[in-house]
Amino acid sequence: MPKMIFVSADGSTRKEVTARSGQSVLEIAHDNDVDIEGVCEGSMACSTCHVIVDKAFYARLPRPSEDEADMLDLAFGLRPTSRLGCQILLTDAVDGLVVQLPGRTVNMMDV
Repeated sequence: MPKMIFVSADGSTRKEVTARSGQSVLEIAHDNDVDIEGVCEGSMACSTCHVIVDKAFYARLPRPSEDEADMLDLAFGLRPTSRLGCQILLTDAVDGLVVQLPGRTVNMMDV
């Protein structure tokens, strides 16, 4: 089973988990009690599952769609390797994926 690592926003803690290939980072986070909100439940209607992908893995992921890029524009603390966790699928190609949680999220659905 592929593994991935979640890093806290301040970088002080790391949580390594295993998951089924094909699961999204958002699903994996929820299955492992990692604090990623995912208000829209993966329908790409918010940016609350924003994660920062480690540079070593970013190029191995498929490019973000235009819709994902538009949602990322709403994310707090956007970085060059930012992605939506609901759009990243864990596969053998990214086994060991490392993502960092942002300092906070913006929930436009509450506005």
